[in-house]
Amino acid sequence: MFDNLSYKLDKALKTLKGQGSITEVNVASTVKEIRRALIDADVNYKVAKQVTDSIKEEALGRDVLISVSPGQLFVKITSEKLTELMGGVKEDIDTKGDPAVILISGLQGSGKTTFSGKLASFLKKQGRQVLLTACDIYRPAAIDQLKVLGEQINVDVYAEPENKNAVEIAQNAIKHAKQNGKKIVIVDTAGRLAVDEEMMNEIAALKDALQPQETLFVVDSMTGQDAVNTAKAFNERLDFDGVVLTKLDGDSRGGAALSIRKVVDKPIKFIGTGEKMDAIDVFHPDRMAQRILGMGDVISLVERAQQTFDEEEAQRLNKKIRQNQFNFDDFLGQLQQIKKMGNIKDLVGMLPGVGKAVKDLDIDDDSFKPIEAIIRSMTPLEREKPEILNGTRRKRIATGSGTSIQQVNNLLKQFNDMRKVMKTMNKMGGGRKGLANMKMFK
Repeated sequence: MFDNLSYKLDKALKTLKGQGSITEVNVASTVKEIRRALIDADVNYKVAKQVTDSIKEEALGRDVLISVSPGQLFVKITSEKLTELMGGVKEDIDTKGDPAVILISGLQGSGKTTFSGKLASFLKKQGRQVLLTACDIYRPAAIDQLKVLGEQINVDVYAEPENKNAVEIAQNAIKHAKQNGKKIVIVDTAGRLAVDEEMMNEIAALKDALQPQETLFVVDSMTGQDAVNTAKAFNERLDFDGVVLTKLDGDSRGGAALSIRKVVDKPIKFIGTGEKMDAIDVFHPDRMAQRILGMGDVISLVERAQQTFDEEEAQRLNKKIRQNQFNFDDFLGQLQQIKKMGNIKDLVGMLPGVGKAVKDLDIDDDSFKPIEAIIRSMTPLEREKPEILNGTRRKRIATGSGTSIQQVNNLLKQFNDMRKVMKTMNKMGGGRKGLANMKMFK
């Protein structure tokens, strides 16, 4: 996400790197390039000017410490100002109520229904009892789509296909939730191709009748300034509580994320980063600013790993590693866990300094397919004991997996190297003790 913006900001900030001091001349030049980068990313012109003026004022007002270069200081100031522009701190949704009602609004095609499913999955993982409610009475496939999503995440969906009164459906869903112990009701509503009076009247009527704890406006981030203008129109009628930006994994220029808080004065609460049901993140302005500037987002990466990896499985693997019994079945299981964490390129981009390096590389879940095909073409015995893989077996595996013998050999070499490292760590005491001992021999 924000690849082009990140690249242009990095290029702009390079003008200060290597400079001995911050001066009005080099700051003006850098600020001009930053403003151009923001406008190219479809950030509102007034917003771009305000934030760059603020960066310039802050930079000229600070003394550069001996241990900090002008370039480093400017990156820090820019990060602070981008964070401030996007809201400063994360804001949670309100789920207090019996049940708590979350109303989802937005234009058709913005990803409302998919986000409703993602939010239900997100809340369910927190131990909440959730009910999805189908109140899109116009789009024929909307109810079916929500039911399919509900089945995928094992969340109940309330629908009345013959009823054309959205308010009545939602009210009945709340009664159903109370009777069945559901603590959160997510109401998916109808959208249009453009803002119109009929849609606004309907969503306003729903809000008045339901008095939801949270009203979220879902917007396609790829529409840039149109997204901001649409949010403004909705907010004037609905006074919603927060924004959801979808499709940030696409060719998004980032303008909506950087402009919407300033223009609408409502926080971004969630972002969608893919089609999968777990491709949803709570929006952290500081982390997003760091990612835009190529500084990575290790905290979010660790949080995703904690949500994905099973503690019992981790203990089981740790035991196998200590006993030098880690095999290809274990390796395949770890690949599946990594894929559950989200888009691979997005994950790699969370590592500091790596985002720019992978900007033009084609990295996705398909990158693992040759490895998975090779492992799945092995017999159970071969997976358990890779050392028996002679030339004949390797040739059979290559043919069966649709890969080359060289690819099979490369995977085996990498796997054996990994096992040697694990074995060395075990001899040195394992875990942190092993790592400490390894450093002593460097």
